[in-house]
Amino acid sequence: MASQQQFSALKGAKVLMVGAGGIGCELLKTLALSGFQDIHIIDMDTIEVSNLNRQFLFRQSHVGQSKAKVAREAVLKFRPHIKITPYHANVKDPDFNVDFFKQFNVVLNGLDNLDARRHVNRLCLAAEVPLVESGTTGFLGQVTVHVKGRTECYECQPKPAPKTYPVCTITSTPSKFVHCIVWAKDLLFGKLFGDKNQENDLNVHSSDVASSSEQAEDVFERRKDEDIDQYGRRIYDHVFGYNIEVALSNEETWKNRTRPKPIYSSYVPPNGLAQQNGNLDKNCATDDSSSVSAMASLGMKNPQDIWSLVENSRIFLEAFKLFFMKREKEIGNLTFDKDDQLAVEFVTAAANIRASSFGIPLQSLFEAKGIAGNIVHAVATTNAIIAGLTVIEAIKVLQSDTKNYRMTYCLEHPTRKMLLMPVEPFEANKSCYVCSETPLKLEINTRHAKLRDFVEKIVKAKLGMYFPLIMHGSALLYEVGDDLDEDMVANYAANLEKVLSELPSPITSGVTVTVEDLKQELTCNINIKHREEFDEEKEPDGMLLSGWTQASVEKDDNKPIGNGGSTSNASVEAEKNDEMRTVSSGKKRKVCEVPGAAAQDFSNTTDGTRNHNKLEVVDDEDDFLMLDQDPGINKKKRLQ
Repeated sequence: MASQQQFSALKGAKVLMVGAGGIGCELLKTLALSGFQDIHIIDMDTIEVSNLNRQFLFRQSHVGQSKAKVAREAVLKFRPHIKITPYHANVKDPDFNVDFFKQFNVVLNGLDNLDARRHVNRLCLAAEVPLVESGTTGFLGQVTVHVKGRTECYECQPKPAPKTYPVCTITSTPSKFVHCIVWAKDLLFGKLFGDKNQENDLNVHSSDVASSSEQAEDVFERRKDEDIDQYGRRIYDHVFGYNIEVALSNEETWKNRTRPKPIYSSYVPPNGLAQQNGNLDKNCATDDSSSVSAMASLGMKNPQDIWSLVENSRIFLEAFKLFFMKREKEIGNLTFDKDDQLAVEFVTAAANIRASSFGIPLQSLFEAKGIAGNIVHAVATTNAIIAGLTVIEAIKVLQSDTKNYRMTYCLEHPTRKMLLMPVEPFEANKSCYVCSETPLKLEINTRHAKLRDFVEKIVKAKLGMYFPLIMHGSALLYEVGDDLDEDMVANYAANLEKVLSELPSPITSGVTVTVEDLKQELTCNINIKHREEFDEEKEPDGMLLSGWTQASVEKDDNKPIGNGGSTSNASVEAEKNDEMRTVSSGKKRKVCEVPGAAAQDFSNTTDGTRNHNKLEVVDDEDDFLMLDQDPGINKKKRLQ
């Protein structure tokens, strides 16, 4: 039973919850039932059907409505006298600045992406408000406490970077099914149904064609008087047949690789199964684009079946046709969405046809959707456990019970007869650029790279700044803000297109650039070192940032990955994984003493075999991380 001191701490506390999803629903319920009286919720999402199996505050009738607002209404039904303030908004919006965060006694995160988590971490540091982080994936979960001046911040330890693949691997030499998914989702689907002007390597030509007038033709443009069936088969023949033959013409590539087989649409019987089953007209009669399905049209029902090459080809052509028959107005603006049934069917079929060509095992729609859409099946019980642990840590924070702070990990299998493993927090990493302001080092070709490259690839993508200000000495080179006049905006826009060494205040080797985000109240210095050449495979951005805590990830590429791939000149970024990951680290975490259990470290796996793994928080509501480590070095200092 809560003590009077605990109850007083809860009653007078003002709490900010960020995220009202799987963890968020459990967290709001637990806060309300624990005695908290003033709770604020920020969530930008609306309720989807797929949320209903674990986000118990929502019902079918709530689909399409604000998560934050519906969660408030649901909790007030059994706790009508408490104050709950919802914000249907993005936590990165300017309204949620440092001053906004200062009004709270504690912030509780239940977010689903790394960028937002980093942003909240920085705002909490600037506002000097304690942060309690949480995450789950399946049966795994974690809760971590971050208090400025007392513990490490959220960014003190490495976080996983999205897996990237060179374009040449994706377009020419795939060896795993995930390569085919990335190709189908980011290149083919994007080219056919998204931005028609995007550059990729699908529209290739042979040397003979390249020297003729046909070079100007865009294969993906529908020809005059070409019906949909002809158009679909021509695209099929180009990407699965002709492009493969062009790739085979480079004998050097296939000296040590299995040669792929070109596949043409003539392999697929005319009219496919649609006419045989008589379902096409019925399927096309609906005005609801979300219900349009190539599988339904062809009479195929089980998403866990692995389709044959013929079946995949029929699904591909049928889905292609349905996009133009039922969703033509959307073409040109579409991006892949895991909840778009027709898009998933098209991508699955395309990936399987490509996999068949390269001798890669085919996958069911169920498996392909998981890989393409970053789906990890959530366990409601894990969310409830993690939410309860989060509230326990919040109560400790409100009571300033520093010596009893714990970072707790929920395991799938018992270790030393424990499923919950508490770890004492540690002091801040002195090399963390976020909370210790340690300078970073950037190797870059200052004579070729533009300021835009620096802003997009380093300041925004890696440092997570949304409203950056960039200075060299006293010279202001770039700034973002609503209060800028037209001349300043034009001047900064012109600077973006200039090479670093040709800026009004040149950025060359040996100089230090200061980067600030005024909204996050974060400042960091970057020491510049000129470098002429970079390895396109290992350093696709053409620059190398050192001192940045995010680490690369090596993992099973056949598992779901990714955070929305994007095509660049150097690489295609695959999606992030919500499952367990392994990254390198040289820090050891020690399990604190628990009644009835001896203190252990995480150098033992849950099955008792020896490896050098430990557990660490990472970036998703459905996310978990196992860090590879050597328990014999660099022991971190415990919080005193």
